[in-house]
Amino acid sequence: MLKDVLTPIHPDGWKFIAIFAVVALVLFWVWQPLGWLGLVATAWCTYFFRDPWRVTPTRAGLVISPADGLVVSIGPAVPPPELEMGPEAMTRIGIFLNVFDVHINRIPVGGKVVKLSYRPGKFVNASLDKASEDNERMAVRIATDDGPHIAVIQIAGLVARRIVCNIHEGRQVATGERFGLIRFGSRTDIYMPTDWTPLALVGQRVIGGETVIADALTDEPQRQGVVH
Repeated sequence: MLKDVLTPIHPDGWKFIAIFAVVALVLFWVWQPLGWLGLVATAWCTYFFRDPWRVTPTRAGLVISPADGLVVSIGPAVPPPELEMGPEAMTRIGIFLNVFDVHINRIPVGGKVVKLSYRPGKFVNASLDKASEDNERMAVRIATDDGPHIAVIQIAGLVARRIVCNIHEGRQVATGERFGLIRFGSRTDIYMPTDWTPLALVGQRVIGGETVIADALTDEPQRQGVVH
């Protein structure tokens, strides 16, 4: 039970939590009602940087969500040019993370990191598809253990101002492994071969490191969904 309640905090978050806490103490000294607002903000900051345990499905062919959030798009798109994956469209699944989602990013498919590329950009609303092209981003290209290459892109959002990526080129990574985070609202895109079947649905909420969003081996057609 304690493991479920006492969720770990990502190391990158402690300095922000400390800053929020100090500001709250100052606000209490200035005017008590402001201090309570500062305390609420400190609690939110602690909540934002939570890093919960996840149980990752490991069957061959499965593609696991790289982030918590809302699936906002599924369709063909050309990968970022800086990854040098060619001009052909791949299947892109876009996941929007609001400020209340877990912001830890996880590896969707195990393999070897063959290219990393950071590109500065704008900070438009990350729920819009144009954010994939215009916003600040960190692009990761992975050669999967089965051969095909995929890409996972960390994209800054309207209020995000910092992308953290903790992997390097040449590193072997495992499905579900943590590899970074984006601070305060963002988007994560994954590009995969067009013959891999998406299992996620637009409008579905997914859990990073747990939700299966595609399958490279299934013959099942792309799923359709109904809102109840």
